Amino acid sequence: MTDIVAKLATSTEQLTQPGMPFEIEERDIGGVSYRLYKQAPATAKELLDAGRSHGDRTFLVFEGEEWSFDDFYRQVDAIGHQLVNRYGVAKGQRIAIAMRNYPEWMAAYVAIVSLGAIVVPLNSWGQKQELEYGLRDSGAGIVFCDEQRYAHIADDLATMDVRAVVARAGAELQFGANAESYEAFIADGLGQALPAFDCDPEDPVMIMYTSGTTGNPKGALSCHRNLVQAIINFEFHAMSSAMANPETIEKMFASGFEPASLLAVPLFHVSGCYAMFLLSLRGGRKIVMMYKWDAGRALQMIEEHRITTLSAVPSMVIDVLEHPNFDKTDTSSLIALGAGGAACPPKFTKLVYEKVVSPYPGSGYGMTETNAACSSCTGEAFRYKPNRAGTVSPIVDVITTDEDGNELPRGETGEIWVKSPAVIREYWNKPEANASTFRDGWLATGDIGYVDGENFLFLVDRAKDMVIRGGENIYPVEIEACIHDHPAVHEVTAFGVPHDTLGEELAVAITTKPGQTLSADDIRSFVRERLAGFKVPSHVWLCEQPLPRNATGKILKKQVREQYLQQA
Repeated sequence: MTDIVAKLATSTEQLTQPGMPFEIEERDIGGVSYRLYKQAPATAKELLDAGRSHGDRTFLVFEGEEWSFDDFYRQVDAIGHQLVNRYGVAKGQRIAIAMRNYPEWMAAYVAIVSLGAIVVPLNSWGQKQELEYGLRDSGAGIVFCDEQRYAHIADDLATMDVRAVVARAGAELQFGANAESYEAFIADGLGQALPAFDCDPEDPVMIMYTSGTTGNPKGALSCHRNLVQAIINFEFHAMSSAMANPETIEKMFASGFEPASLLAVPLFHVSGCYAMFLLSLRGGRKIVMMYKWDAGRALQMIEEHRITTLSAVPSMVIDVLEHPNFDKTDTSSLIALGAGGAACPPKFTKLVYEKVVSPYPGSGYGMTETNAACSSCTGEAFRYKPNRAGTVSPIVDVITTDEDGNELPRGETGEIWVKSPAVIREYWNKPEANASTFRDGWLATGDIGYVDGENFLFLVDRAKDMVIRGGENIYPVEIEACIHDHPAVHEVTAFGVPHDTLGEELAVAITTKPGQTLSADDIRSFVRERLAGFKVPSHVWLCEQPLPRNATGKILKKQVREQYLQQA
């Protein structure tokens, strides 16, 4: 056992002992036995009320605005008061949020979950059809939105029987009968107390929609227990890693920089909502919100606001570290760099250790369906096994199965199944998907991987993305990681295309860095020198335009594949 593995095992054992903050208990819920954090709050309101203790310290910075924690909770209480006293909101009612990252998004979220209502975060990149689908599918009667999202749905609010509260609306905007401005909505609620509802840990609290790569997005329904256990699990991993990385943590404290995070990922995704927003709210840490992602602007904000934490999808962090202005910018405050939401290529690790002094990098694995809880890897563990998804959380069970659903011996590669108190209750209104995805408390993730003898989870790829070429399994993540190492490559995605005799062949779509040129033969030679011959791509598409991405920064592999087949 290596030093870092031993330290993580020791810290886990100490933190989870009886009487300790992360004490573990076994509990039967619905006939399924789970391990839970015994001292965790019972409800989302209790969980998030912890932020009220931070008073007049700065919580949010956005485009020249500053909100203290007190300012934030005044907004929360006003929203909650008005929802109950003006709109008659009751326990269990669905209330949607459809806006880009604004302070009002956060205030609405906390107010809704603190009332016992069910919050429905919708994709702020969604167009009219997707937004209306989310509102109709969830049965939301109220939506907090911005002007752009309001324009998509304004004409149909009455037929959907939905009321809209519009934040950041221009003075010239005319509201219909079913809408009003955020300012008008909260006016009479400012200074009022948040109404109280009696919530149970098993009561539903959130419907968060998946990315919908096939068909319509699915609404992942979480109860209070799911959300609370997931957030406490984040805090466990932070504490465990800090205990296992004392020298790095000492340097962070000695730097003199107050903790400050740059929020550059969407709040409607678990990475932005949990890892950035809710953890900072509880922990008293400042968040600086970006209006729109731009690596150059991100560098300016890191310097101006002395950002200590940048957590985003790997490609965004890579863009910052490779930016021409990186070496000209004072990034001395930047220590913690997190990569989530997509596979972490070797280039990420290489750049972090080259560019950042005393870095504290991290990554992990989780899904919307697990409320982001499964495994985590930070600090020396990240350096020790850079191609891993981290050590499995103490409240999480992980097994792998074969194609028939039979459990495989530990260490063997198969589909990853997860069981934990953070796994969602079900998909909203999707009985067929529930039947195929959930079994006796277990969730079939659709991901391929294994857990090694040191409790590290390794991800190989998505099962549906695997390319089978003449009987040989090819995992696109491996191909993408290899090609990412080419010095001229900016971004890459790998996928399968039909072949008459082999079944499938491997194709890659690539964009190059500015000023760089590549040929298909260059790429094939590069891969051939590093991987088996059958993993050399048969088709190399050198793209002039950036590869399409969704709101969370993931490359839209299906869309790229369709575009390639159309022009091939």
